[in-house]
This record gives sequence, structure tokens and C-alpha cells, in this order.
Amino acid sequence: MGNRGMEDLIPLVNRLQDAFAAIGQNANLDLPQIAVVGGQSAGKSSVLENFVGRDFLPRGSGIVTRRPLVLQLVNASTEYGEFLHCKGKKFTDFEEVRLEIEAETDRVTGSNKGISPVPINLRVYSPHVLNLTLVDLPGMTKVPVGDQPPDIEFQIRDMLMQFVTKENCLILAVSPANSDLANSDALKIAKEVDPQGQRTIGVITKLDLMDEGTDARDVLENKLLPLRRGRFPRALPMISFLCFPCVRFIVILNLLLVQQLTNHIRDTLPGLRNKLQSQLLSIEKEVEEYKNFRPDDPARKTKALLQMVQQFAVDFEKRIEGSGDQIDTYELSGGARINRIFHERFPFELVKMEFDEKELRREISYAIKNIHGIRTGLFTPDMAFETIVKKQVKKIKEPCLKCVDMVISELISTVRQCTKKLSQYPHLREEMERIVTTHIREREGRTKDQVMLLIDIELAYMNTNHEDFIGFANAQQRSSQMSKKKAAGNQVIRKGWLTINNIGIMKGGSKEYWFVLTAENLSWYKDDEEKEKKYMLPVDNLKLRDVEKGFMSSKHIFALFNTEQRNVYKDYRQLELACETQEEVDSWKASFLRAGVYPERVGASEAEENGGDSFMHSMDPQLERQVETIRNLVDSYMAIVNKTIRDLMPKTIMHLMINNTKDFIHSELLANLYSCGDQNTLMEESAEQAQRRDEMLRMYHALKEALNIIGDINTSTISTPMPPPLNAFVCLAGPPHPAPRRRGELLQCPPPDLGLADRLLGHLLLVAPRWVVPPLCPPGQVPLLIPLGPHLRFLLGPTVWRMFWFWVGALAAFGLPGP
Repeated sequence: MGNRGMEDLIPLVNRLQDAFAAIGQNANLDLPQIAVVGGQSAGKSSVLENFVGRDFLPRGSGIVTRRPLVLQLVNASTEYGEFLHCKGKKFTDFEEVRLEIEAETDRVTGSNKGISPVPINLRVYSPHVLNLTLVDLPGMTKVPVGDQPPDIEFQIRDMLMQFVTKENCLILAVSPANSDLANSDALKIAKEVDPQGQRTIGVITKLDLMDEGTDARDVLENKLLPLRRGRFPRALPMISFLCFPCVRFIVILNLLLVQQLTNHIRDTLPGLRNKLQSQLLSIEKEVEEYKNFRPDDPARKTKALLQMVQQFAVDFEKRIEGSGDQIDTYELSGGARINRIFHERFPFELVKMEFDEKELRREISYAIKNIHGIRTGLFTPDMAFETIVKKQVKKIKEPCLKCVDMVISELISTVRQCTKKLSQYPHLREEMERIVTTHIREREGRTKDQVMLLIDIELAYMNTNHEDFIGFANAQQRSSQMSKKKAAGNQVIRKGWLTINNIGIMKGGSKEYWFVLTAENLSWYKDDEEKEKKYMLPVDNLKLRDVEKGFMSSKHIFALFNTEQRNVYKDYRQLELACETQEEVDSWKASFLRAGVYPERVGASEAEENGGDSFMHSMDPQLERQVETIRNLVDSYMAIVNKTIRDLMPKTIMHLMINNTKDFIHSELLANLYSCGDQNTLMEESAEQAQRRDEMLRMYHALKEALNIIGDINTSTISTPMPPPLNAFVCLAGPPHPAPRRRGELLQCPPPDLGLADRLLGHLLLVAPRWVVPPLCPPGQVPLLIPLGPHLRFLLGPTVWRMFWFWVGALAAFGLPGP
């Protein structure tokens, strides 16, 4: 495509800006553009209006530009303006353009000097402009006025930073010459985000307002604050009407900006293409389901309903079975949480019902005495064993029912997680959750009845011939608790990080250690290499209790304490250990249960206050032996019961609740949905989802179109690279206050550092009388003599090209003498 491809670059970016602005987002793309920055009344609006050749921007005192204005200039045969928010309406009167900018600004920001970062997109078609895109930003201010908040300076600064910090944004820094450039707001912010000056173009305005005797040469020679892309004067004093210094400046600056922006877009095309491709890939999977969306298809809703139910059934089963395609790596979910209930939470709840030793012995002694009655018993009565066992078995009902409740809670949570994909159909999601939850609640009653039946079965018959039951012969010789610990030895039960909470408070902060729990002791080390042991705590006579979280603490805490009121660690009565989550606390508690460290039993203190200790000391030796025998028998039999219940509870819940719910979803859910009412209402799409689908499709097509256009661009066109640091005078006219000279005398300028636009325009203007404009080549040097027609046609466009030759012919027709 040659140069035609390069001409399409700026319109390409314009279309991208419009496409993303129309959907209310920018797709996180850093589009190449030129941002105009400067202080209030620095002349930004005048520069932009000179580009267009029309007065169309709001004027006034104080802050006038209160929203970013994206100005897209398009070379066309007719002249009119068009706003993105008024698409299709052409503004041929530029006074109406000014009023529309003010009205649109007031609509968002109010009429009393408020600001907003929401841009206004204005496209100007004219035969007098070159293809160019600029962003006019609010001028920086210090003092709030009107409805402006006290931090207006920082708000405007943040707004500017959203544009100028992007690497693909060129900065047109406008500074007035009648104020010290060291105080220039535009150069300050440009220097901050572009310290090397590689993407900053300086524009000096109001040179005609400089005081007599002042000199802007150092600024214009790019010595004061060097910029790689140069600095240009604006509003030079007129030498005569025919000199047209302002017109000449605008033409040159226009050419320069078009050149710089075109080259900048070309340089950033590879990165822009990669970003577009990345954005396209990120949304392609989500858009895939929208591509074949047919709202007018009568069978669409029926097909969608069937697909949604099937997908819900698959997702629910995968979450329960643990074979889902989306594995959560941050927390347990679905079947994993239910598994934790079965094998950690439920055993812990069972052990929490563990009988208090002293109270149990007191109950056994009372049972033996009451069975003997007035007689003095010689043998240990069987009825005392049966009475105590039944009482302990009945206590199992509470943790069993609690286990069912916890599983139900997780099932309902899983259902809600699976229905999140149905958010586009809120009525369907609500109805599906209601139907499945109702079924789960129905199965809750059946499951709890079956659990109660299991407990009643255990109460119905005491199987003392069980192979694991120790029997009366071994009961008197067994000390179950000590034998278990001796058999366990030093087996490691658990390792992990824990924070010692209460000790850290005394020393200025909590400390984290590596803990190792065995059947006999709890040790902690400095780190997980286990080389430097800090302490080893025997687990004998230890129990644990929950501790409430502190006001500012986010950790979950439990404590270890000694049942004999001894210090656990140094001078501390209890050792407080903290975990990040409640799941970790529950897991550690289950591990301590395996080591024989049980939770504190509520009500144990009351038992001691009722004379438990004094009663134990008053027992006679024979009664004490009988109590010990029954105690060992109860312990042995309850271990069998607990083992049976721990085995049957997961099986019962899985059969009656979880598997039944899966079967219900697969076989009956769809029928229930069909019978619940009107399918059209059920499959009514949410407004948010419809809007999101339209936005995603628009973004998808916009990205595809952008990639197609970029793919057609021939980026091999030769263009001017980044200019070197400018040290020469870039002003194309004399100093602000030229010395008097004779008619026809040339202005003597230091040799300019000529860019492509300067050289082309300079050679072009050599055909006119030399006094019309100062020559653009240094005295004594031959100007560049190459055929410039094709280049100028490309840079200026056909309309500007014809207009130039008209002026050349007009000046020649005047017969004005040369120097």
C-alpha cells in the first residue's frame, strides 16, 4: 500500500478511540495520541483553534476546559463537526460546536467549575486540516473556585497523569513566553513523566506580549530545557501582513505533529498489535458463547434451558467428586470441605462430648451404690456398666445431628456456587436454587431420622462379645490411657507453623515457630529445618480451649493449659497458639485429639464444686476397684461405638443426601423447572447481561477490525527517526523584537536544525519573493534541491497543496519587487 498505509495510521487510532469510547472503556490499551498540557490561560485553546482555523472552544476566565477533549481532525472536502455522544448529527456552525461542548461539560460536571475525567470526543472534518488527533486537557490550577473541592489541584493532576504517563502519548507542552519557564506547569509535569524529553514537544505562546528587553533566544534554541522533539514559537509579532508568521507556524507545527504522530504510531504498532491480540485472546473464550446468540430463534430458550440444567448437573457433580476443570488453589470447596467435616470436624465434635474423668467416676460410683441398694455388693454389677454406656451413647446424638447440618450448609453453598454461571438468567437461577435447596431440606429430615435410628440401634443392644471389647477379665488390669500413649511412642502426628500469641505480647509482638506434635510431647523450633529447638512440652495433663480473637487480630486462636493448674510454659498458665484460618485451627485440634489432648469440657468446674474430689477421696478400696473396672469397660465399649458411628455417618449422609441430590438434579430438576410456570419468564435475560454481551461483542469486533486494519498497513514506509537533541535555533522568524531594517533586508537567523517538515516547507517557500518569509536555509548554503511534489502532496494533502499554489500565484501576480 506504500504511503497510503501510513496515511491510515492516524484514522486507525481515531477509529480505535471511538470504538472503545462507545462501549465505555478503553480495553486497557495505550493508544498513540498527543496530549496538550499547560496552565490556565497558557494558550492551549488558541493553538488547537489555529489547527482547525475556527473558533470553536469555550473561552473565559479561570478554568474553562473541565473535561478532556479528544479532538480528531480529518481532512475532507466539506467542513463540519461531529460529537461521539451526538452520533449522526453534523455541526456546520462552529458556534454551535462551542455551545455543545459547554452543554456536555455541564451535563457531567455541573455548571459551577466542576471537573470530570470522562472525555468528550469531537471529530472535525475540513479541507483545511491534516489528519491529526490531539487531547485537550484541563489547565492546572492551584486555588479551588465554585463547586470545586479543596483538592482540585491534585484531582486535575491525577487526570493529567492518566494521559501523559502512558509511553505512547506525545506531550505538547504549551508555555507562555511572558512568564518564567522555570515556573511552567506544562514543562514541570512533562519533565516528571518524560525526564529525557523524548516524547515532549514544547510550544511557546504569547511572544508578542514579552516585555521590552527580554530575550527568549535560550528557550527557542532549546538550551534552557532541552527537548528531543524541539520547541516552537507561537504568536510572533507581525513584520508585515504578508509575512504571515502565525500562519507559517501553524502550517509547520501541523506538519511536524502529523509527522511525529505518524512516526510514533508506526514505532508503537508492534506493541499495539501484541496488546490487541492479547486482549482478543482474553475475551475470545467468553465471546465464543455469544457468537451464535440468536435472540429471534423460537427454540433458543428451550435449548438454553436444557443446556443450563445439564451444565449445572455436571458442575455440581464435579465439585462434589473433586474432578472439576477449575481447581481452587486458595481454599477448600465442595467435596473437599465435606470430606473435612467427615474426618476432622465430626471426630472433633465427638471427642468434645468426651466425659470428664472425675465426673464419670462419680457417676459410676453412684450407679454401683444405687444398684446394690441396702446391700453391700461383693461383685461389680453389670447394670452399672449398661447404665453408664447408654447415657454416654445418648450424648452422641448432638454431634451427629450437627454433622448433618454442616454437610447441608456445604451442599447449599455448592449449589449457589454452581448457579453463578446462570447470572444472565436471574429468574432461572433463583428458581433452580429454590428447587434444589427444597429437595436438600426434604432429605435433611430423612437423613436425621436415619442418624437417630443408628443411635437407637446402638442403645438397643450392648454387644459385650465384640472382638474389640476387653471384657471383665482384662478390665481390672488395664490402664487404657497410659497404654495407648506407650504404644504410640514418639510417632509424629503433625508438623506446621503456629504463632505463639500471648508470649509475643510480653516481648513486643507475636512470633511464629515450627511446631512438631508427637504422641508424648509438643516441640517447637526456630524454623522448619528443626535444628534449633526452642522448647519441648509434654502433653500429659494438657487440655485445649478456644480463645476469642482480639479486637485488632485477624488470626484464630486456641490455648493449651494444664488440668492440675500448673504453668504450661515458664511463667505462663496457658500457651496461646494462633492460625491464619479456622480450618487450620480445626485441623490442629483433630491432631491434638490423636495425641490425647482433649478440649475443655463445659461444666467440669461445676462438678468439682459439687464435691467430686471429696467424694473420690472418701471411697473405700473395694468400691474404688469396682469403679475402675466399670470405667475401663465403658472406655472400651465407647471406643467401639465411636468407631462405628464415625464409619456409618459419612456413608449414611452420602447415600441419603448427597448421592440422592445428584440423582435428583440429573433426573427430576428439568421436569420441576418445566412445571413451575412460563418458560419465557424463566429464561428472561437480565439487563446487565444483555448489556455486557453487547459490549463484549462490540469490543470483540472492534479488536478484530483493528487487527485487520493494522495487518494491512505497510510499515516499511521510510520515515524520519527520532531527532537528536536540539541545540540550534528552531524559530523560523526573527527575535520577538527585531531591530529596524531596510525594506527587503533579510532577517539574520542562526542556522536552524531543520526537520523534514521544515526542509520541505522551506524549499517550497523559496519560489516566493524572499521578503515574504525569511529564507529557511542558512546564508551561503544551497537549499535542498529534490523533486518535492509527491512528498508535499502526501504531507499537505491535495487541498492544502492547491491552496498553496494559489497564494504563490497571487503574490507573483502582485508584481512585488524582490530585495
